[in-house]
Amino acid sequence: MSEYENAIEIKELTKKYDGFTLDNISFNVPKGSIMGFIGQNGAGKTTTIKLLLNLIKKDSGNINMLGLDLDKNEYQIKSQISAVFDEIPFHEVLNANQISVILSDVFEQWDKQTYFNYLDRFALPRKKNIGSFSKGMKMKLQIAAALSHNARLLIMDEATTGLDPVVRNEILDIFMEYLQDENNSILLSSHITSDLEKIADMVTFIDKGKILLTGGKDETVENHAVIKCKKDDYKNIESADIVSARLTNFGAEVMIHDRKKCEKKYSGLTIDNTTLEEIMLYYVRREKKEWK
Repeated sequence: MSEYENAIEIKELTKKYDGFTLDNISFNVPKGSIMGFIGQNGAGKTTTIKLLLNLIKKDSGNINMLGLDLDKNEYQIKSQISAVFDEIPFHEVLNANQISVILSDVFEQWDKQTYFNYLDRFALPRKKNIGSFSKGMKMKLQIAAALSHNARLLIMDEATTGLDPVVRNEILDIFMEYLQDENNSILLSSHITSDLEKIADMVTFIDKGKILLTGGKDETVENHAVIKCKKDDYKNIESADIVSARLTNFGAEVMIHDRKKCEKKYSGLTIDNTTLEEIMLYYVRREKKEWK
């Protein structure tokens, strides 16, 4: 296995559908990091993940994972990655014991003991049909399976959607433990930005098939801010500094993308901290520039 800096490297990846195009996207997931992949439903997150798993064929571009080209080394890559989806991929008449038997034939490095340790930790029954499991139990089962064959890369598509906060936190803790090994990496697609605020090192924001932002999470949040001001003051903020602006009866709330520069230029105005969720909200409306 060659040494590599990035667990995932996507370069100029394009996939065209009738009515939607994943448009020439590029971003990297550094080894040892959790990348939060954020965007509205329909933004292109699942299409990107399906391309990473070669479940659909790209029109153009390059995908490297774990230092290997996906076109040339699909089998080698797939033996070292795990994917977790919103919907469980196992047949509902199976039980957890049977899934271990099946996966031991699929993965050379299947570790039955690790798998059963996770089942015990998650309090999952071994002999009960998984059709009778709750959504949270099904997700825990998927994660137990995903973490039991020495995978170096976890790819999660909306893995925490629809789960109660206690289960979500439990799963986020497991991800943090997994990252204790600096050779492990996670791509976590989600529109629940509060989860990503807790655990992500990096964020990539996709909207309408285009990458709008990619970089360190803390840096992204620190660079952005919201200016709250009267409409007269808003008129004096240069358009180039603005992502978009929410106009109210009382004034304006303006998302800016270079806080340090704006603090010098608009020193008389109130500049507030922001969140990933707020950043996403203002970027989605960037084409209108002004909204209510």
